[in-house]
Amino acid sequence: MTVLGTGTMGAGVARSLLREGHQVTVWNRSADKARSLGDHGATVATDAEAAVADAEVVLLTLFDTDAVVDVLEGAAGDAPQEAVWVQASTVGTAGTETVVQLAEKYGITLVEAMMLGTKGPAEQGKLTMLAAGPSEQLDRIDPVLDAIGAKTVRAGERVGDGTALKLAANAWIASITAATAQSLAIARALGLDPQLFLDAIDGTASDSPYAHTKGAAMLGGDFAPQFALDGLRKDIGLIGEAARSAGVSTTLLDALDRVYAEASASGHGGDDIAAVGTAF
Repeated sequence: MTVLGTGTMGAGVARSLLREGHQVTVWNRSADKARSLGDHGATVATDAEAAVADAEVVLLTLFDTDAVVDVLEGAAGDAPQEAVWVQASTVGTAGTETVVQLAEKYGITLVEAMMLGTKGPAEQGKLTMLAAGPSEQLDRIDPVLDAIGAKTVRAGERVGDGTALKLAANAWIASITAATAQSLAIARALGLDPQLFLDAIDGTASDSPYAHTKGAAMLGGDFAPQFALDGLRKDIGLIGEAARSAGVSTTLLDALDRVYAEASASGHGGDDIAAVGTAF
């Protein structure tokens, strides 16, 4: 199988696939990001066209709509006709429609498998996969999803349902991370050890493992990127666009957009989303 795009998530899933015994070809625009995967047993292709030439499954783990469109325009005609293309890039609802139209134009089989998780779960094969598309095609890629995920949620038969679920999930991630930062900041400003907030919610109905994970990073100032802050900012924009088009209030999303933008402007765009705490 082929992985197109070996950034933080793409490199992680490629390693998980290799660990599970899959033959993997990788390609990335910045060749240095793909080269190290050769040491793990991957075939490193020099261009996307060569990467898909013999692929049964093509996994797209790219940054945005433009990147996905560029790769599809360049390589769609070079893959075997029976290959299944798996769109795993977060591109929003409008971007997904564009990709679906391109798939129809080139006569390729397209499904979705959005990745819910960060760098660690990607490398450990413990992502939650949000899949969508015709059941018979999803059945074909089950071994791939099993290799990179701890579980798969089938969102629907329509390509786009996986994206919708990913946007809803990332709205939650953005919210709970910023809310954790706010509570820690309030506790500190009122003269308390902010760790007491995490201790107070521990084991209660309002507890969340994610609050402890990101809260610990905030308290320790450890912003090594698991999920880059500017990546989540991109997703917040996509979520806002989808919400507005569906008639959902964006009051909270607009506030989240401002607070993550503030953290980015202070130099934390490439850091983990836990760096949103700096905005408080």
